[in-house]
Amino acid sequence: MVRRYFGTDGIRGRANKVITPELALKVGQAAGLMFRNGDHRHRVLIGKDTRLSGYMIENALVAGFTSVGMDVLLTGPIPTPAVGMLARSMRADLGVMISASHNPFDDNGIKLFGPDGFKLNDEMEFRIEALLESDLTKQLAESHDLGRARRIDGVQDRYIEFAKLTLPRHLSLEGLRVVVDCANGAAYKVAPGALWEMGADVIEIGVEPDGFNINKECGSTDLAQISRKVREMRADIGIALDGDADRVMIIDERGHVVDGDQLLAVIAESFKEDGRLQKAGVVSTVMSNLGLERHLAAQGIDLLRTPVGDRYVLERMRADGYNVGGEQSGHIILSDYCTTGDGLVAALQVLAVVKRHNKPVSEVCHRFEPLPQILKNVRYRTGKPLDNPQVKAAILDAEKRLNGSGRLLIRASGTEPVIRVMGEGDNRDLVEEALDMIVSALGLAAAAA
Repeated sequence: MVRRYFGTDGIRGRANKVITPELALKVGQAAGLMFRNGDHRHRVLIGKDTRLSGYMIENALVAGFTSVGMDVLLTGPIPTPAVGMLARSMRADLGVMISASHNPFDDNGIKLFGPDGFKLNDEMEFRIEALLESDLTKQLAESHDLGRARRIDGVQDRYIEFAKLTLPRHLSLEGLRVVVDCANGAAYKVAPGALWEMGADVIEIGVEPDGFNINKECGSTDLAQISRKVREMRADIGIALDGDADRVMIIDERGHVVDGDQLLAVIAESFKEDGRLQKAGVVSTVMSNLGLERHLAAQGIDLLRTPVGDRYVLERMRADGYNVGGEQSGHIILSDYCTTGDGLVAALQVLAVVKRHNKPVSEVCHRFEPLPQILKNVRYRTGKPLDNPQVKAAILDAEKRLNGSGRLLIRASGTEPVIRVMGEGDNRDLVEEALDMIVSALGLAAAAA
């Protein structure tokens, strides 16, 4: 079944062009009807990041939910993982996050969480899409059954306390100078607050949202500013979150980037030492570096790979009972605590390891040497270039050329007519040669189509 609205992480697009008030209204009605089961008063919790369009979408969602008889609890700006946590702890029937994550301010999105705090599965999203395409007029609530809406206080403090409780109570961050970049997004209050309460010397950047500057030259997708600030302030560590704080990147004391692969290694090894790692395995995607896989194997930890996307990582974790997973991009999922990626919780776990070892972050968080990883894109107009016999032959030849010393990943993009060709291995020149063979064959196939 082809999706019209939902992507890999909710509904997302240009605000007031794709994500319109009309669409948000119908999403509220459709999702509300889906989760209006039983005779109790139903309620939905709605959080958002700091985009200007959040006001418009929030009000439209409120109208939709209340029109089908659901009460609405509004939190204001709060991280995406906090919505999942609060929906579960407050026994809401549904949680909603208004955010386009790491995208620019003029995009926005709607992410839906069930009463268990997890994002909705494909089946539920398909059912909501079907309702969006139907006439819901006859299913609206009677006048006396309309829902109410109110803003709730204290949710930021609840989330800070939740994040702190993922660490041992005796642990203090005193003596650590921390630069935190909140991307002018959803965590601009809670992340500095949590770090300060735990005793860190906190230097804040990206904490002045104006509706337009979310993710703009800051946060986990633009690390130049925080790298400079860490060096300038002689800080021990930098923590860079994205717009909705479900991903994190770390900067060491020298200003160098520590990506999600290194963080997975740090956390997985720490969990194993403490006896907290389930099934001696970590779940990540096909994009994680082969260096991570080899390093974990040397520690007796398996790396299980999924398609790109944190939802696929979480699905595998839930299905097979793993409690550590994530992506190279900084989505780190620790299912003992969270129902989705949580940048602040992941950062606190890393800080705990730094305190335990009492060594510089550059030593603690550099667990392996990444193999050279090269990505090339080949655009095409029509057809399926990967089915071309010459392309298949080129891929086989490239694999023989690597001879087990590397890894190839060739896949069609899910969002545009592009074939993504990724290769990694011990010898960068050899990887380049292997990729050039495939790219050349793809180019000829695309031209002939």
